[in-house]
Amino acid sequence: MKTGSSPQAPQSQNALIAGIRKRLNEVWDAVRNTPQAFRLVWAASRPAALVGVGLTLVAAFLPAGQAWAGKLIIDTIINSTKQGLTAEQGLRQVLPFLGLELALVLISSLTSSARSLSDRVLQSQLSNHINSLVMRKAIALDLAFFENPLFYDTLQNARRQADSSALNIVKSSLQLVQQLITLISLIVLLVRFSPWLALIVFVSAIPSFLAQSQYAERAFRAVSRRAPESRLLNYLETLLTGNETVKEVKLFGLGETLLARYQELFIKFYLEDRAIAERRTLASLGWGLLSDLAYYGSYAWIVWRTILGVITLGDMSMFLSIFRQSQHSIRSLLDNVSRLYESNLFLDNLMTYLELVPVLTSPENGLPAPAPIRQGIEFRNVSFSYPGASKLVLRNINLHIRPGERMALVGLNGAGKTTLIKLLARLYDPTEGQILIDGIDLRDMDLASLHQRFGVIFQDYVRYQFSVRENIGFGQVEALEDFERIQDAAERGGATTVIEGLPQGYDTVLGRRWEKGAELSGGQWQKIALARAFMRKAEVMVLDEPTSALDAQAEYEVFQRFGELMEGRIAVLISHRFSTVRMADRIVVLGDGEIRELGTHAELMANDDAYARLFNLQAEGYR
Repeated sequence: MKTGSSPQAPQSQNALIAGIRKRLNEVWDAVRNTPQAFRLVWAASRPAALVGVGLTLVAAFLPAGQAWAGKLIIDTIINSTKQGLTAEQGLRQVLPFLGLELALVLISSLTSSARSLSDRVLQSQLSNHINSLVMRKAIALDLAFFENPLFYDTLQNARRQADSSALNIVKSSLQLVQQLITLISLIVLLVRFSPWLALIVFVSAIPSFLAQSQYAERAFRAVSRRAPESRLLNYLETLLTGNETVKEVKLFGLGETLLARYQELFIKFYLEDRAIAERRTLASLGWGLLSDLAYYGSYAWIVWRTILGVITLGDMSMFLSIFRQSQHSIRSLLDNVSRLYESNLFLDNLMTYLELVPVLTSPENGLPAPAPIRQGIEFRNVSFSYPGASKLVLRNINLHIRPGERMALVGLNGAGKTTLIKLLARLYDPTEGQILIDGIDLRDMDLASLHQRFGVIFQDYVRYQFSVRENIGFGQVEALEDFERIQDAAERGGATTVIEGLPQGYDTVLGRRWEKGAELSGGQWQKIALARAFMRKAEVMVLDEPTSALDAQAEYEVFQRFGELMEGRIAVLISHRFSTVRMADRIVVLGDGEIRELGTHAELMANDDAYARLFNLQAEGYR
């Protein structure tokens, strides 16, 4: 009975071929960042990059040369024996070839050491270069990015292994070139003996490569997918070891609870990584055994050919060396392609991050921000919602701040006070409407010039763990060496008495991060922050809850001085203390993102509405 072939067999073969083709296409697509890696390395250190290329070319031809030298040594010894030469005569014949092999070995050792040194130097320079790129991009990006949790996943993935990935790509690429040159030189010698051996060497290494690249991608996907959890892991570590959190963690007995969460996440990552590593190891072991069987099968055949006298003992030694080296080169070549693929995946995260484009940019030929401000600041039908949110935080704001006016913003938490300040300083652009200074839209102004017109201290001001001089001088970093200006700013912010009580005065390092650092109270830190704001000779001074850590008397004194110092310039104040707010020329009452009331303290008290009610509630607490 005649049987036909199963129709499923061609389908299976087609599916296999399609799978291999798809896999190769994926690998080819994944190495698209290789040119970027070379650009990064070239920018980090051109001398080190050139040294690496030169040493690669030298190392590429050494294996074939060593195999050929070994053949010449063996054949010369055998010929000397057949000719009946004395030991001394035989040694003279073989000595040049021994010298050649020794020279090749020494060159190989020197090349290896030089490459190792070059790689270490390049690693440091590349790490610095990439970290600088990451931080410079962070400087250029808008505030909106930093208020979006997804951005931190992008940043986490970009920083992870970026420098090592770029260097690995370049090293793997250079090793690929080296191995290709080596392989071609070896194959030329091997094909002379048997083309089939060359084919066996190549084919036996492919399955291992496909398996390795598959598990490399799985490992990358696992690491990228759990970026939010990795940030949580880092956050838990910070809570358990940070100076700012240690008191509360101890008092509330949170240590073991937080540590248990840390361990739970760590074990989850560990089990996932171990599972991938185990499968990868088993696949490598299986395909490695196949390569070993191919090698020893070919080994036996070469030995048999030598016994038959078809080839000489020196030829056998050379062909075995070439076969072993060729198989190693192909396996290394494919392993390097796999590493190149994996490193490209990680570098892709860095490239994605570096391609982020800020939304808020200076227009071409942007106008300089007015100084002094003569007509004032106008909010014209301004509405705003944060990116990705549908709810409006501010709705239809119409407000004119006059030149030299002191204006206070009040309202319950979430009323939109800080958001209004962010729009005023152009940290965001309005969703609708315009903000104008002297009739010019903020979006038409040079952004750096605009920011120079503002001195802002937010309620979450930064406590720089640097010297007092730097903490204040950062308010106008270009004047960091102007000590008289720093002293004047300290006087304006009421920080002089604080500084006089510090061991090294203006050179005292603040905070507990460094040895001999001096920690300040909340109120003292706020005075330093106020001094930083006064460091900038701004047209508009914005204080967002700047004195919340000061007692009522100290706050009153600060704003008395503040009013005098801001004479002729615009001041915007956000505060929950109505005793301070009443000092403003006008008061804006915000509620649910809208202006509910606007007027002087006396006018708003006479209205007997939201402001009067809040003022009386707070005043009642002091009676």
